[in-house]
Amino acid sequence: MTKARTASQTPPKELSKEAGSWWKRLVSEYSIEDDAGLLLLQTGLEAFDRMRLAQSAIKRDGVTVLDRFGQRKAHPLLPAERDARSQMLAALKALNLDVEPLHDRPGRPAGS
Repeated sequence: MTKARTASQTPPKELSKEAGSWWKRLVSEYSIEDDAGLLLLQTGLEAFDRMRLAQSAIKRDGVTVLDRFGQRKAHPLLPAERDARSQMLAALKALNLDVEPLHDRPGRPAGS
């Protein structure tokens, strides 16, 4: 294994343990080695970490919170979670990963 390949398989230290695990898996499975691909992957996984942080706070506080008047309102991190998810998916889409279909024909599988 070359030095460059070994370095690309090491996740950036800024990523969480979960995102680092995704980094290793995606770099290995899709042979992401170019600088642009690694930057897109890092960007997507940073958004993944932001999404997880927002989800954690929303889980802790609930999807609604009380405002200063004691009225229920949507948790202020709901848009942050949505935006981070969109950013993550956009980065993954930009990577143009060749994902094989799960079955031969399009559409839903036959029921039993």
